Amino acid sequence: MCQHQLPESLWAATARPAPDTVALREDISADVVIVGGGFTGLSAALHLAERGTDVVLLEAAEPGWGASGRNGGQVIPGFKLELAELVSRYGEEKGRRLFAAAGTFPDLVFDLIERHQIECAAARAGWIQGAHCTSAHDHLERRCDSWAALGAPVEMLDRVETAHLLGTEWYTTGFIDRRGGGLNPLGYARGLAHAAIAAGARIHGQSTVQSIEQEGGAWLVRTAGGAARAQNVLLATNGYSYLAGGSGPWPKLAESIIPVHSYQVATRPLSDNIRRTILPEGQVSSDLRRLLVYFRLDPEGRFVMGGRGGLDGSLDRAKFAGVIASIRDLFPQIGDPDLAFFWNGQIAINLDHMPHIHPLAEGALAGLGFNGRGVAAATAMGKALADKILGVADDDLPFPVEPLKAIPFHGLRLPAMHLAVAWKRFRDAQERRSG
Repeated sequence: MCQHQLPESLWAATARPAPDTVALREDISADVVIVGGGFTGLSAALHLAERGTDVVLLEAAEPGWGASGRNGGQVIPGFKLELAELVSRYGEEKGRRLFAAAGTFPDLVFDLIERHQIECAAARAGWIQGAHCTSAHDHLERRCDSWAALGAPVEMLDRVETAHLLGTEWYTTGFIDRRGGGLNPLGYARGLAHAAIAAGARIHGQSTVQSIEQEGGAWLVRTAGGAARAQNVLLATNGYSYLAGGSGPWPKLAESIIPVHSYQVATRPLSDNIRRTILPEGQVSSDLRRLLVYFRLDPEGRFVMGGRGGLDGSLDRAKFAGVIASIRDLFPQIGDPDLAFFWNGQIAINLDHMPHIHPLAEGALAGLGFNGRGVAAATAMGKALADKILGVADDDLPFPVEPLKAIPFHGLRLPAMHLAVAWKRFRDAQERRSG
């Protein structure tokens, strides 16, 4: 029996069937053991298997069960940090290299979808970010200038263009990056799993990791039913790192990020006349508020809205009140939304808003911290981890390679988050009023 049921999300209702990934019931060996079957782990398994590496992937539930199968399905270029911030943190050469590399992450996603014929309702019409105030507009202009200097297909949108492309007059201006797009994230995860298995990877679902330890010069990863031994182990657990056997010998892994629940709802298909007024050219969108919202349509015209909900992960309908209010606020033409799906998932945020590769020990790596941009960035992280195992130099990887650091006073994160949410809500409202 399945130990972890998928949420009753839009993506679960419309994704392609999952591959058969039986639980580990014996002791096996491989070149690499991967812990975690989200985008990062599946991408790493696929890229390693395609290059002849013997790979075993262990997943507590089924591929895509975590945030990889529950997010908004928006494929977004870039990091949270802009070019100037990357240069300030990492220096001119490295900062520019990381910035340019992050712009290619959607290419990797859509190339994998095409090459492996992944059925996940993928569409690459672009990503729009709306500005809710003057400072947000200035932020978008700086980003637009940075990407345009590299020849990226980006442009600023005036108020009229923004209202037309989004279907709401709530934003003052906007920014469009035509490298972005959308997909069914659970369908994409399952497609990566199918492709990895076809390439020779062994994927075991319902195989919660209980411990990770060194034994005889190799890593031994134990589950309830068996164990996998390998020279290399990859931890690809992101917001669910606390489930990975306590992160094995590295409890600081779970303490290096803060798991945050992102809440989403989806309507039944909108009527044609309303559907034509919202995102008429098929883009996906998220905004620049501290407590941002993100929204899109699926191929059947269902409207999907996501944002911050309860901090405890409860699926109580009251926890979705803020997301539902955002639909009414931004898209009054929908009226009282006829909602068919309610779900959430745990993303991972960190203090510096950057994903990292962490060397944990000889032969042990972790990659996590996608800060809400996991579809493209986590796919790229999986490839980067595979590259590092196969000998690619750190300076040629698209993520910083840094020692693992725990967030100070991590045990106090919940009361701190309550205060942070209240402060962010106040600042967003203040900026909105001031224009």
